[in-house]
Amino acid sequence: MQPDFWHKRWALDQIGFHLGEVNPYLQRFWPDLELKEHARVLVPLCGKSLDLAWLAGQGFHVLGVELSEKAVEDFFSEQQLDAQISQRGPFKVYSVESIELWCGDFFALTAEDVSECVGLYDRAALIALPPEMRQRYTRHLTQILPRGCQGLLITLDYDQTQIDGPPFSVPDAEVQQLLAADWQLDTLDECDVLGKSWRFLQGGVTRLEERAYRLLRRTAL
Repeated sequence: MQPDFWHKRWALDQIGFHLGEVNPYLQRFWPDLELKEHARVLVPLCGKSLDLAWLAGQGFHVLGVELSEKAVEDFFSEQQLDAQISQRGPFKVYSVESIELWCGDFFALTAEDVSECVGLYDRAALIALPPEMRQRYTRHLTQILPRGCQGLLITLDYDQTQIDGPPFSVPDAEVQQLLAADWQLDTLDECDVLGKSWRFLQGGVTRLEERAYRLLRRTAL
């Protein structure tokens, strides 16, 4: 998937992946990570998610990364925040108080950029990417995030032959294959959400499961 795909989706407001509320899994499970107040949290492919403001409201410093400048500008406009804009390497950085949104290519992030990130929140990044990019994405996360980093990952699992992504199906077996070597994975919940997902119902999908995982970047090989 090329950047133009996402730029077009945002330009046309084809953003069915955007939730109009804070994610319930985030509210339910994030406190269990017991991260220290003011801890820095990485949110890849963040869009204009309300989860960003929720995390900041809980006392965390949020580092969101988003390709679409429209999404970044929409976030600050809708939150009625006046962001300061600066440049950091290849990223255009919008910041206000405890929220920084870096506009640019996620794969341009370096270990130095995220060296202070002890938290990770992925609600819409892994499932936004096709298979070959999911491998690249998880490999990059593992390479740049510090050992001991904790996080929350939310995925969808359905029959990919019944409807095209994104969001893509990422079954548990693939999550294990992508992450288990370097991350401790604990399944926190899995739920049938087909009845709440009109797009999938209309597309003929017969099964739709949502899973939440707790992640811990292993501290030893």
